[in-house]
Amino acid sequence: MGWFDMNSSLKKHLSATTIAAGLAAAFFAGGLVAPTQNVLAEAVRVEAPKAPSFADVVDAVSPAVVSVRVKSQRQNSNFRGTRGMDSLPENHPFRRFFGPEGSERFGDRPRRFGDRWNERRRQGRRDRPRRFSASQGSGFFVSDDGYVVTNNHVVENGSSFQVVLKDGTELDAKLVGTDPKTDLAVLKVDEKRKFTYVSFAKQKSRVGEWVVAVGNPFGLGGTVTAGIVSASGRDIGSGPYDDFIQIDAAVNKGNSGGPAFNLNGEVIGVNTAIFSPSGGNVGIAFAISAATSEVVVADLIKNGSVTRGWLGVQIQPVTKDIAESLGLTAASGAIVASVQDGSPAQKDGLTSGDVIQKVDGKDVKGPKELARLIASYEPAETAKITVFRNGRSVEVPVQLGKLPVTPTRVAATQPRNDGRPVDVEQLGLAVQQTRNGIIVADVIPGSAAEERGLRPGDVIVSLNGKDARSVNDVGSAVAQAMEDNRRSVLLQVRRNDRNSFIAVPIDQG
Repeated sequence: MGWFDMNSSLKKHLSATTIAAGLAAAFFAGGLVAPTQNVLAEAVRVEAPKAPSFADVVDAVSPAVVSVRVKSQRQNSNFRGTRGMDSLPENHPFRRFFGPEGSERFGDRPRRFGDRWNERRRQGRRDRPRRFSASQGSGFFVSDDGYVVTNNHVVENGSSFQVVLKDGTELDAKLVGTDPKTDLAVLKVDEKRKFTYVSFAKQKSRVGEWVVAVGNPFGLGGTVTAGIVSASGRDIGSGPYDDFIQIDAAVNKGNSGGPAFNLNGEVIGVNTAIFSPSGGNVGIAFAISAATSEVVVADLIKNGSVTRGWLGVQIQPVTKDIAESLGLTAASGAIVASVQDGSPAQKDGLTSGDVIQKVDGKDVKGPKELARLIASYEPAETAKITVFRNGRSVEVPVQLGKLPVTPTRVAATQPRNDGRPVDVEQLGLAVQQTRNGIIVADVIPGSAAEERGLRPGDVIVSLNGKDARSVNDVGSAVAQAMEDNRRSVLLQVRRNDRNSFIAVPIDQG
């Protein structure tokens, strides 16, 4: 018998002996127990509920998103960002690098070589080629023939433009048009190929919906972040047509001009601004709404510029005090503070004090909405303006004009103190007759007039919709308001070059 056979027999013998011993031990212990074995525990695994994935959306839309590189000419020093360093104290250790004598150390030779060398230096400065600065942002294709949407502030002052595709391909682009009022711009890539493109969402995004931002933050390119729509209709004071979507998807420098998508792969907004004390993402970003972007982009592609309807009025919100003083049931609409000379509004009969309530049947909640509605019309189109005037609503058809590049400014009036001040205690002010009209001579500290922002020198143009011609008109307006059981008087006030309406409560004590 060989060694292998003997070993096998031994194994069988030992196994039998071990099993017998185990059974015997179990028997004498009072029960039958199975032999112990080493059992490995399974790794923890949880069946998570199915959640929406962004992967399919990203796969579909990312080829349409590009990085935008902008080169602009500039004549600048070698030390960009050192502004203010030339005012360092004389004993400051950095002054020798950035102070007035710093040019002797960086780039310029000492002057010990005489006039000939100095002349060569001066000539070299004149012949020095212009330096270029580069900036970058994001964009996206909106057509298969190469139209790219981005921000105006990304391409502003640019002399040449490039777009970088997802695969790294760099393509030259030309600027088609810009619209600074909405911060939108369009580039065009002339390349014989079909580009993957995306479209703007037709439905308004809802607060709480998922949003995916794709762009080029910090030049990293192809970066995807996700979040939700935090708010809509935001006015951040950037222009007359503010209608921003607020999102909490991470947006940083370089994301400007990039798209924010819904889960259907539609663009709900163009990322344009962030709110950040530090300059980095803090979860508050703003995107130009699809509704605004689509109209502006279409105009830029078609005409290279945006044409907007123009009414020619200076407007302000209708506050509760103003509404009450006019007898309006709700504080909505836009009150006309002044009408520009020669404007469509003046030609077709709108007057100061009119409260614009509707445009072609569409409600006007405030000045911003009115501005957007009028801007959506083409010049020469007629809009039916519903206004509240003298206690009733009237309809005024106005043939709109073309919005001027620089709106006409109302000339300022400098009042002169010609007459004696007259106290109007019910309003908490004193008024004075001048050659240029009725001015506020004094405001009682702590009065309602002071709380509403009236100041000495303000010119009172009208009272409760009627022209103010004398100081007696002020007292008459107060008396009439009290007779009509109204708690305030509506003053139209001119300050510097602007008109505004201020409803001042009447002190009836």
